[in-house]
Formats: sequence, C-alpha cells, structure tokens
Amino acid sequence: MKKFLLVFLLFGIAATITAQTVPSVEQVRQDRARGVTLPENDFHYKVVKDYVEEEPDADYIHASETAHEAFRDIKFSIRIHWGVYSKWGIEASIPYLAMSKEKKMEYNELYKTFNPEGFNADEWMSFFKRCGMQAFAFTSKHCDGFSMFHTKTRVQRRVNYLNTENHPIESCNLAYSIEESPFKRDIVKELCDAARKNDVKINFYYSHPDWYDADFRPYCGHPIAIPDEKINPKDYPPAWGHTVSASDPTPEEQSAMITRHREQLRELLSNYGAIDMICLDMWLGKPVWEETKKTVKMMRQLQPDVMIRARGIGNYGDYYQPEEFVPEGKENTNMPWMSICLLGKSFAYDPVAEHYKGTQWVVNHLVDCVAKGGSFMVCIGPDANGKFHPEAVRQLEAVGEWLKVNGEGIYETRARDVWKSGDIRFTRSKDNKQVYAFVEKFPEKELIIPSVTPKKKSKVRLLGYSKPLKWQSTGDGGIKVEIPEALQSPENRPCEYAWAFKIEN
Repeated sequence: MKKFLLVFLLFGIAATITAQTVPSVEQVRQDRARGVTLPENDFHYKVVKDYVEEEPDADYIHASETAHEAFRDIKFSIRIHWGVYSKWGIEASIPYLAMSKEKKMEYNELYKTFNPEGFNADEWMSFFKRCGMQAFAFTSKHCDGFSMFHTKTRVQRRVNYLNTENHPIESCNLAYSIEESPFKRDIVKELCDAARKNDVKINFYYSHPDWYDADFRPYCGHPIAIPDEKINPKDYPPAWGHTVSASDPTPEEQSAMITRHREQLRELLSNYGAIDMICLDMWLGKPVWEETKKTVKMMRQLQPDVMIRARGIGNYGDYYQPEEFVPEGKENTNMPWMSICLLGKSFAYDPVAEHYKGTQWVVNHLVDCVAKGGSFMVCIGPDANGKFHPEAVRQLEAVGEWLKVNGEGIYETRARDVWKSGDIRFTRSKDNKQVYAFVEKFPEKELIIPSVTPKKKSKVRLLGYSKPLKWQSTGDGGIKVEIPEALQSPENRPCEYAWAFKIEN
C-alpha cells in the first residue's frame, strides 16, 4: 500500500509539472532577448555549468519583465539567518560539518529546546521599515536541514554518528521543523503576515542540500561519505572534518530526496500567498539535475513571477547574488543582481558590538551597488530568543534616517552609462529626467560634477536642503555647483554619511 501511494504521489507530481502550457515562440523570443544569463565569473555558475545547460529548455520562461522591473526597484533589503544554531551562538550551519560525532548528535537535538519566546514578527517588520528596507529574506531552511516553517514532509532516514557497528543510517519519522520544537508556531507564516501589513516584500531562503536527511547524501558537503565519489565530482568534498561512511543512495532513497526537496518548495510557494523571491542556495548534483529542473519548472508554474536566485540552477534563475563583495563595475549581464554582505562577522547572531561595521559602511555599499545597477542586502541574525543586537539595530536605524533624506536618489532608480567619476557615484530616475550625484565627503566652496549637461534653467538641489543651489557649466560637459557657506557647519547639513545632489536632466 505504501509503495502504491508513493508511486501515485510521484505520478501526480510529474503530471502537474508536464501539464504546463507550452510558451509561444514570441514569449521565448522576448525572454531570451532580455539576456537573462549569469556572468561567467559567478562562482555558483562555475560549479554547475558542466551539467546545467547554458540555454534553458524551450518550455521554460523566466519571471516576467514586470517582475524583473519590480526586483530592480528594490535597492535595500535584509537577510536574516536564524535557526537552532542560534542556541549555541555559532555561524549558520557550516560549523556542523567540522564537529565531532558527539557534538553533531548534540546539535541534532537542539530543536527539542528551541523556544524563542522573544520573537515578534510585527516588531521585526517595524524595525525593517525604520531602517528603510524594502524586502527581507528569511532562512526557511538552512543547510543543517531544520525547517523554520510547518511542513508535511518527513525525514525517513538520518545519521546516528555514534553507532558503533558502523551502520550510521537509522530510520526515523519526523518533520525536523519548528512545529516539533517547544515553540511550535510557524515562524515563516508570522513573518509573511507581518510583512504584508508593513508593505515589505518577501524572500524565502531555501537550501538545496540537507545535512540532517541521510537521503540527501552525498550532495554539497553532506557529512555521509559514500563509495561512489564520482556521483558529484564538482561538489564540495564528501565531508569536512569528522564524518561517517555509508552505502550509495538506493533509487528509493534518491527518489525520496527529490520528492521531499520538491514538496517543501511546493509548500513554500503554496501555503504563504504570493512570494516575491526565492533565494535558493548551494546545489544538488549532476545525477539529479533533470529532476531538479522539473522542480524549478513546478515552482515557475505555481508562481510565474517569483524571482528565483540562480544558485544551483544556472541560467534558469532570475537573479544572482555576489556574496561578501560588491562587483568592481557594472556587470556584464542583464541578469538583475543583489550583493549581500555581513554587517557583523557572522551570517547568524554576532554578540560582539565592535564587529558591526557601522552606518557609514552600509551607506557606502548601498550607494555603490545602486550606482552600478544592483541593490544591497545587509545580513544580520537574531539571538536564540529572536532579538537583534542593539548595536546592529542602532546602525541600521541610522541608515533609515539617512534614507528619509536621500531615498529619492536610491529607491526605484537606475544606473547611468557613466555611473561614477572619481569619488562621485551617480544614479538616475527611471524617466531619465533626474540625475543624482552622491559624494562621501562634503564639498567645501564648490563641487565639480562631470558628465551632466542640464539646460540653463534647470535646478540643482542638495536633497534635504530647501533652497536651490547656484551652478554654472564648466564648458566640458559638466557643472560647477556653489556650496552655501551655512552648509560648511555639519549641524546645518540635512544628513550624515553621504550627500546627494539632484540635477534636472
């Protein structure tokens, strides 16, 4: 009976995926014309490019141009890494791979005491709004396999690292999710409800690999080593640090992995209303690529305009994400991008106030990304009780105050062909009628702004300052702006950190 139900379920999934409407030739043409391709130097593209075809299948269409434009309007957002690892105050998931067998077993029991009673989704969203953030990304499931949402999927096999008979895989039957913790509440649902009340866009982070579920071996650093190391030749090593060995996954186990991976993504795109973005992370592997691709097509069918991060799926993705760096120049692709950087020294909670890099750092990165045509995502994590570090709160709320003055030159803007000149960074309005020139150091008596040629009666203003500024042409395609004497005193300036001059184009 169980076998019949499994076959029936898989048949139903396949039928749903293959029942998609075949896109028209014109749809495909428009999709390809947008140049939705990853840059060749993207790390996660290099990992999968030997088996993920460069050009997506003819029946696959990316999110619409409207969705892409809405993504490009988002300029400042936040990523929240939160899970059972927060109980130990360690980095998100990755330290698990180097733990001893005893420590891994202890880690796997943390969900039984995870009870963040201080968590309040409305308080989080209110905080994000004060910071001027337009979107948040939340770790619905990180690599350690613990789901922060209610799931009907079940883990059937896991690792017992202390099995002295060297048969580490044991049977189990649990969701391994927040509903089995003392907290029980669906954190993802509460965040979605609060986000919609506050007009904050929703982005679900979701890890392809799962280091708790033994059926996911050996993909992407899974702690179980298997005899057939050719299964995933481009992957991370079978494990980092302490590990165990087991047999190759059986066809039944591989099918169970594919089904659970697919069904969790179905849940995320079916149970929480319209979702703006899915932030896929890591990858699975070549042997299961065709099934992974079917899962991506299912996601597109469920929510045609969800913007999907490209990790693990190559050019089937809608956007990509430089991590812990900002590209040096405007990127060599039309695929939208969003740089993510840590505010502290950890993706998860960082308890050390001195580690947080400061409001100036955030503003500089934000302006730099937007000038280059991308957007900026800052990353912090709450503690085990669901509270953010006071210093992180202070620094990010100061960014919000800065954006109250300068947001006009950030939000919903686009990059210029000339996006910088010396220390000046430029943005422009979508209708090209306004140019914004950002400077990190406040000018003294005058400011030379190259590459702008406004008409004689055009106005030049400093955002946040009520009076128009006097200016004149430099005669070589730029302008010279006079800075009022009163603004030489910092207390008379409209903001700190960086200043935006608005030029009628």
